[in-house]
Amino acid sequence: MSRRAEGSVTRRGFLQGGAAGAALVAAGAPLFAGEPAARWGEGRRPGMGMRFGLQLYSVREDCAKDLGKVIAAVARMGYQGVEFAGYHGKSAPEIKKMLDDNGIVCCGTHTGWDTLSDANLAATIEFNKTLGNKYLIVPGLPGECTSSRQAWLNTAARFNVLAERVKPHGMRVGYHNHTIEFKPLEGEMPWDTFMKNTGKDVVMQLDTGNCMHGGADPLPFIYKYEGRAVTVHVKEYSKTNDRAIVGEGDINWRAFFALCRAVGGTEWYIVEQESYAYPPLECVEKCLVNLRGMFPRPGPRG
Repeated sequence: MSRRAEGSVTRRGFLQGGAAGAALVAAGAPLFAGEPAARWGEGRRPGMGMRFGLQLYSVREDCAKDLGKVIAAVARMGYQGVEFAGYHGKSAPEIKKMLDDNGIVCCGTHTGWDTLSDANLAATIEFNKTLGNKYLIVPGLPGECTSSRQAWLNTAARFNVLAERVKPHGMRVGYHNHTIEFKPLEGEMPWDTFMKNTGKDVVMQLDTGNCMHGGADPLPFIYKYEGRAVTVHVKEYSKTNDRAIVGEGDINWRAFFALCRAVGGTEWYIVEQESYAYPPLECVEKCLVNLRGMFPRPGPRG
């Protein structure tokens, strides 16, 4: 499928999805850049029921200084969950208390590959049980897991084993993309090699910005691997502004959210901001404000 231009997918490539395109039209989302959105359904706010979380890597320096203070600030902004990328020396019970005290939940952990080894898996499960977390998302893999198509096939097989082992605990494993997954390797994108050879219980944590930086269209993958975008990373991409926050770049967010809701099975939309035009905490608050602005309450009927 050809690369998207100006933040929207190509007409021919995306509309081949048929059902996905129809679902977006029904939802009232503009499928392509420059097209107006249809009016959302009567009495229904399109953002209703959507849960927004924050990947705490976005504010990692603040977390290193005072994790509890950051969790409190993020909760006041209106985020409903946080996804961890390290614990800054805090125990699981300490972190759970921080979450409970601020009325916010753990919507995922970026879980190091080594912590899912046979030797460490039981401890990792127990830690996440204490946090109340269901999603063990691997944020990156060592070279031996990604160096060839066969390596990716072996990695996919290991994820299938892990999915079965954590399932009795009410958990799921998943993988978060960077850019290399969209660079052809031995005739196929590694993302497709991995996704086609893992079962439906393995979460596809699609990072929109990383995908775009890798030269691929994020939207068609949501349709292609239906029901597996259970948590997604909401990250902006801009050809002209490397510090753009969500809503200020090229990604067609309305189409993205409509597709996630229609066929992605998405439970959490997790903001991640890795470049800063403002202090990091201010950046992530502005991201949430912009997201809310994408879903205005319907006006009175004329």
